[in-house]
Amino acid sequence: MLDDVFAPKKGERVLFLVDLPHDAIVDNEAWQARRHMADEWMGDFGEMARKTGFVVEKIEFPATGKNNAKIPVDIIDAARKSNLVIAMTEYSATAPLGGVCDEKGSITRCASMPGVARGMEETALRADYKMVKVYSMALKDMLNDSVGAEISFSTGDTLYLDLRNRVAEADTGECSQAGQCINFPAGESFKVPYEAAADEIAEFGPSLSKGIMPVDYDGDLVRFVIENNRIADILGDGPKATEMADFFKQNDSRRNLAELGLGCNPKAVVSGNVLEDEKVGLHIAYGLSRHLGGKVDSDLHEDIVYAEGCPVEGETLVLTTIDGTRIDLIMDSRLRYDLLK
Repeated sequence: MLDDVFAPKKGERVLFLVDLPHDAIVDNEAWQARRHMADEWMGDFGEMARKTGFVVEKIEFPATGKNNAKIPVDIIDAARKSNLVIAMTEYSATAPLGGVCDEKGSITRCASMPGVARGMEETALRADYKMVKVYSMALKDMLNDSVGAEISFSTGDTLYLDLRNRVAEADTGECSQAGQCINFPAGESFKVPYEAAADEIAEFGPSLSKGIMPVDYDGDLVRFVIENNRIADILGDGPKATEMADFFKQNDSRRNLAELGLGCNPKAVVSGNVLEDEKVGLHIAYGLSRHLGGKVDSDLHEDIVYAEGCPVEGETLVLTTIDGTRIDLIMDSRLRYDLLK
């Protein structure tokens, strides 16, 4: 798997990035295990390096405390000088590392693995990545042909996402060429909903994204009221509703709906770990979207997963294509793989 996905070559520099707890950011057992896992992977890469002739290094840095927050400048510089970066972190570094890969003339490819756990070596990491690529590319084409998605949740709530004016991408699991940045384990396609930014609203009008996005916080159900692709209000009787209302007041950009994601890794299972959970099926994110082809900058990008087995499931998802065709892509909370072959 390491050779098929990452294909390290003679003369390349492979850099492992590991974040560390500090101050109020407290360590935990899963994080400790991930650091040990990073050392084991480095050992495996070291064996490959002795045969192939590349260099393996590791850099540790203070954890940011937020997913997709900015990471230290010296880490970014080290990534720019590396051919392959593998970030086995507690907090996602996908957005900042993706920026490195996107730079003109970049020599870097990245695999971001926030929250990766040893158990995934027996599930999502063992997928047939040739088929994962087939599925994700088929989903990418469907999303690019679609102008909207109608979603019904197990709570009885419904949400419409406006998919106009954006380009879908696929996370196929390939990380062998400069400029590629993947989440790993991989297997999804995604599209930023239309955000009606200042430079496009005059031509295309407001976003049509509207409805209710239910989120379960350990049994405390909160409903995000969506209008114009933004979280306009928070509904709920528990303390989490008040907390989230304050959270969004702190930074208005967090209200942006940033991603419609569709996981397509048949080996992935729902375990409460977002990195793997989102590869099972439907997920929706809020906040930062620019790293995915959107128009909004924010201080975070937060995924909410609605796959089968999650506290709230996306029971159905219907895509509407440009020509008006309706595709029942998720039925009974399950992605229809029969449509992707």
